[in-house]
Amino acid sequence: MKIVIAGGNGQIARRLGRLLAARGDSVIGIVRNPAHSSDLQADGIEPVVCDLEKTSSDEVARVISGVDAVVFAAGAGPGSGAARKHTVDHQAAVLLADAALRAGIRRYVMVSTRGAGSPPPAHADDVWAAYVHAKTAADEHLMAQDLDWTVLRPAALTNEPGTGSVRLTAERSIGEVTRDDVAQVLVALLDTPATTGLILELAEGPDPVREAVSHAAEARTGQPGQRP
Repeated sequence: MKIVIAGGNGQIARRLGRLLAARGDSVIGIVRNPAHSSDLQADGIEPVVCDLEKTSSDEVARVISGVDAVVFAAGAGPGSGAARKHTVDHQAAVLLADAALRAGIRRYVMVSTRGAGSPPPAHADDVWAAYVHAKTAADEHLMAQDLDWTVLRPAALTNEPGTGSVRLTAERSIGEVTRDDVAQVLVALLDTPATTGLILELAEGPDPVREAVSHAAEARTGQPGQRP
């Protein structure tokens, strides 16, 4: 497969890119900062410098033309204010969806967050509330498009080593999940077209990643999930 990862220098994106490149996929990582290009090249990923906060959908469509799938893994990141939650976590995701439509690319996997799809809790600070609102708006926009989308909402993220076992359901995620395991799940989702149209909540759990994704696909279709 040929895959574009938006937010290519992010912690989940780097892990995902390395997994895909290691098995022989062609991976393009969209980055804002040219200084990150060498890191991606070292991972076996082709970097493309493109600021999703400032560019047009036509330009992004040119960047992603001819690929099999796009993954939105960009984020404003820790320390950013509410305004950038809107411009990155919402608007950049919308821009990528619009570009995919223009470029004729159907498969779009969204890395969302726990709590998206519901109002932020009353005790949430302004920045977290803005983040949840931005992710919810991005998810809703994507789900309204004529794309083969999957929305993944991980629980609280950790940098512990991956376990290879998760819980992947339609129910609200609680607890934690490692970034390693999120990346593994994203690979399995890309390999499983039958997960199209699903909103999946991810946390640590008892099921091997491939089984968890296959079961999610079966629950939707009543047929065994497609495997690579």
